[in-house]
Amino acid sequence: MNHRERFLRTFEFKEVDRVPDYEFGYWTETIDRWHREGLPIDKKTDRDIELYLGLEGWDCIEMLPVRTGLWPTLPERIIKEDGDRAIIDDGMGGIYVRTKSTSSVPHYIRHPLKNRDDWERLRPFFDPNTPGRFPLNWEEVAASYKERDYPLGIHVGSLYGWLRNWMGVERISIAFYRDPDWIGEIMDTLVNLWIEVIRRALRDVRVDFATWWEDMCYSRGPLISVRHFEEFMVPRYRRVTEMLKEYGVHINIVDCDGDISLLVPGWLKAGINCMFPLEARFTDVYRLREEYGNKLLLMGGINKFALMAGEKGIEKELERLTPLLRDGGYIPTVDHRVPPEVSYQTYLYYLRRKREWIGRKDIF
Repeated sequence: MNHRERFLRTFEFKEVDRVPDYEFGYWTETIDRWHREGLPIDKKTDRDIELYLGLEGWDCIEMLPVRTGLWPTLPERIIKEDGDRAIIDDGMGGIYVRTKSTSSVPHYIRHPLKNRDDWERLRPFFDPNTPGRFPLNWEEVAASYKERDYPLGIHVGSLYGWLRNWMGVERISIAFYRDPDWIGEIMDTLVNLWIEVIRRALRDVRVDFATWWEDMCYSRGPLISVRHFEEFMVPRYRRVTEMLKEYGVHINIVDCDGDISLLVPGWLKAGINCMFPLEARFTDVYRLREEYGNKLLLMGGINKFALMAGEKGIEKELERLTPLLRDGGYIPTVDHRVPPEVSYQTYLYYLRRKREWIGRKDIF
């Protein structure tokens, strides 16, 4: 059975020789530690490490090289450097602080999208007809995907996550109440962009899944009300997923951290049916499966803190998830990037045991 067959059959709840062997990735500090503990120094990126360790993805999965977001990208500029900190102009009109030595979310001093004037300045960067959204050799690229034994996806984008990054949590939260038409206008611009670009791409290439990124939840639930989610986002998601269905794409994977349980019904209604990375501390995967059955696909779910607890923690965590693995429709990975508290040897132990668990024969 090849990689593509495993991926599709797993998410169709069909029998497979084993599920795909994916992982989410690693923090920069984790890679720095592992270099001191035996990981070759030239393995610097998630993709480098996944290839070196024989993983099949997530960073190694092929995605169509089309641009569905802001384009062309705007160059960043360092305004000031002070020791470990740098103040950056993001090119869009925002300014943020970046810490050089640690992985962290940028702290914005000024977000790029503050009012309608800012939006009018940025709107041209979401024109679906801007040159460069497709490779110059698109016909050749499209032809290269005709015969393949691996899954191929297309990235759609984000309705809340991008706007939150551009505006900040406080400003977007207020805008939902004070200027809902503006929020709707931005979201419609994105949806129209996606539909036009993706339809153009899928006329030439058949893909197996679509990905979305939102990160709109924290430990206690979503950052917006369920009412606003259902009103503003669900119908717009559905416009895109209905178009994807026309081209045979039935797997829509959303990347959202935190407790996602209140948003799952809306995502399913919208045609987004695979949840990732299922942070174990906040989201009960068994409750989701019990509530939504085979309508819901799952990816992730292995508690990163179990790896931090060492071999016993790993064994206990794999045992906890065994019924879900047997049930199908589930691809296990660590539930976020592997933290630096996990040693290289512990991670290698985890991979060996996980591969035995999923039935992979070529264990290193």
